[in-house]
Amino acid sequence: MGDGGLTEAEVADRIARGLTNVADTSTSRSVGSILRENVFTFFNAILTVCFLAVVLLGDLGDGLFFGIVIVNSLIGIVQELRAKASLERLALLAAPETVVRRGGEVVVIAPEQVVQGDLMLLRPGDQVTADAQLDAVADLLVDESMLTGESEPVAKRPGDTLLSGSLVVSGTAECRVTAVGAQSYANTLTREIKRHTLVHSELRAATTRILVYLSWLLIPVILIVIVGRVLVYGAIGPDGVFELSDLGQVPIESWRLAALDTVASVVGMIPEGLVLLTSLAFGVAVIQLGRQKVLVQELAAVEVLARVDVLCLDKTGTLTTGEIGFERLVTIDDGFRDDELDAVLGLIAHDVAANQTALALRPHFGVDASPVLERLPFSSRRAFSAITFERDGRPQTWLLGAPERLLSGAPDALRQATEIAASGRRSLALGLGTGLAGDYADTESPGAGFRPAAIAVFHESVRPDARPTLEYFDEQDVRVVVLSGDNPVTVGAIAGELGLPGEAVDASALTADGAVVDALGESSVFGRVAPEQKRAVVHALQAQGRTVAMTGDGVNDAMAIKDADLGIAMGNATPATRAVSRIVLLEGRFDRLPTVLAYARRVIANVERVSNLFLAKTVYGIVLALVSAVLLWKFPFLPRQMTLVSSLAIGIPAFFLALAPNSRRYRPGVLKRVLAFSIPTGLIAAAACVASFAVLRDALPLGEARSLATVTLFIVSLWVLCVLARPLSGWRIGMVAAVSAAFVLAYLVPLTRDFFALEVQSIPALYYAVGVGVAGALGVEAWYRIARARGLVSDRE
Repeated sequence: MGDGGLTEAEVADRIARGLTNVADTSTSRSVGSILRENVFTFFNAILTVCFLAVVLLGDLGDGLFFGIVIVNSLIGIVQELRAKASLERLALLAAPETVVRRGGEVVVIAPEQVVQGDLMLLRPGDQVTADAQLDAVADLLVDESMLTGESEPVAKRPGDTLLSGSLVVSGTAECRVTAVGAQSYANTLTREIKRHTLVHSELRAATTRILVYLSWLLIPVILIVIVGRVLVYGAIGPDGVFELSDLGQVPIESWRLAALDTVASVVGMIPEGLVLLTSLAFGVAVIQLGRQKVLVQELAAVEVLARVDVLCLDKTGTLTTGEIGFERLVTIDDGFRDDELDAVLGLIAHDVAANQTALALRPHFGVDASPVLERLPFSSRRAFSAITFERDGRPQTWLLGAPERLLSGAPDALRQATEIAASGRRSLALGLGTGLAGDYADTESPGAGFRPAAIAVFHESVRPDARPTLEYFDEQDVRVVVLSGDNPVTVGAIAGELGLPGEAVDASALTADGAVVDALGESSVFGRVAPEQKRAVVHALQAQGRTVAMTGDGVNDAMAIKDADLGIAMGNATPATRAVSRIVLLEGRFDRLPTVLAYARRVIANVERVSNLFLAKTVYGIVLALVSAVLLWKFPFLPRQMTLVSSLAIGIPAFFLALAPNSRRYRPGVLKRVLAFSIPTGLIAAAACVASFAVLRDALPLGEARSLATVTLFIVSLWVLCVLARPLSGWRIGMVAAVSAAFVLAYLVPLTRDFFALEVQSIPALYYAVGVGVAGALGVEAWYRIARARGLVSDRE
């Protein structure tokens, strides 16, 4: 092994000995985790106990509700497995790469192909994928915040250790891999960066709180129901007093009926589809976005975008195509020969540390054979790079970078560079320095001995989709803030071309405390923004209560993307930037963002709507169970009748409503609105059922009274569905008509009528049940209008 890195034989030997960097790079939950979360839930456990009770009682017809449990679990499992597969397929396209030198050749390999002893080459934007010791360093700054929590980049020198998971902020390095696989941070750190880490999801938090409330509430309610059923079905002595000794005298048939009543009560209280539809809506959004080459690294990230009200953008690669083209070279000092400048630009273009701008020079300038003695990569802090090479037996050091830095002592040349920038072009100054490249590492000025030579002019193409995309966000009241490291004049020209208001601000002049916050109040376009200033802008906007998304592709965007509420990386982003983002636009198409926003709004608005359906059912189920227990009534419904109503008026429609288009803008306070609407609605439905059954139970046989109470409950539940599905477009009217027809057919078709134990003999009693149901529906309509006026619910948009 020499300076050329490992030989093929040495690599093969290390692979044979297992010294490879193989790690678990899964981007989503394991299959076991998905199965557990969809099968072993609190509600499934309760319903399973109820089903076993029904099986033991010998009447499987009343166990129909358990079919819904199975279907819910299967749909949830299949949907999350599809989302998992989609995530992992797309993650392969966004996976980081590692550059190593083997046998004297530079090769690009996957992180898991790195072996111990490899000579790894690092450039700005790279993610360190294995522990290593530094051999050669050029102005290396490393972000170790993933490991240590230290927010500031750390300077590294030869002999220092690099840990996997670090991100190269600036500079270049050669390092020898010292630990791989389980012996390094790669197994844990890379997984922590790449897999879905939890962003704050209001929907998830609201659902979790609802489930916690119900878990604590259901246990005592179920106990009360059980006691009530025992009392109702005969465990009361002749003296009218309950005694434990009376339990042994209760007939088996009474126990069976009491158990069925208990099951019916419990089934009515469980919102079995609520969690399913939340994960279903997220999963379908992830799969649909995946088809458009949008990688969502966490399901709930689509919801976060719905809450975003500020979108921070980098210019290069986001508003522009990111393809930089060299246009011309404007000579400043005639003392430099054209062939001399061509040779310098050829060295810069073909150097191993060439950045994206330098690479644009390659088609225009050939390789120069002069040996490179020292190089200083570009950094945002000093805004220029330097290279020292040997020419005619003497070292020469040339600088390339921002005109305002390198041409500060040449006002005429600086004015010329500014005029070029004002046309939307990028201009970089080229000049001859003194000493060696490393001498400029700690300075932000070229010094007195610097001699300007020329201005290199580059052009960038504005994305054709940029303007309509920005106009869309403006219509949606999402503020767009442009944060670019480029010349403010160039940034301002492009921003003006795209219709963004305000003058471009030179962020390099914002050095005072609070200057960034003050500038944000006046402008949304910034040039010469340092990476730490991008983070400061994100933090300042968050401190104002804004939800911030940050989009970019360069390493200078990575730290701001990581700190934003939602980080979005372009497809050509550096590995560091992709690693810390929540969403990756794999094809780099900026116009995908409105689509992502549309899916996000659909998810959050629809889940809120269907949550109202399920929780209204839970509320009336709890009230009916308690009223029946306290009044010592037999429960108004059989389990299969409750299943019929909840399937037709809630479960099946909710499935379609959860996936329907909905562009309603996000509003905070989901949990408060859901509870404020569903609790009164559930109480109205419960009151209607109590009013119906209280009369019918004394006038008719129990079976017919239950059948008519089912009619009352369905009418009220159907109207809850109607108000939550508004505006009632063609397919929604068809859905309501279909479930209504299915309910009527359940009474008319002998097979279903017998199965659901439905019987209607008294027409006046039917009119009464329908009338009470209509009265309940009017109550729901009245509350809906009040709730809409108070902003608790709104029609779909």
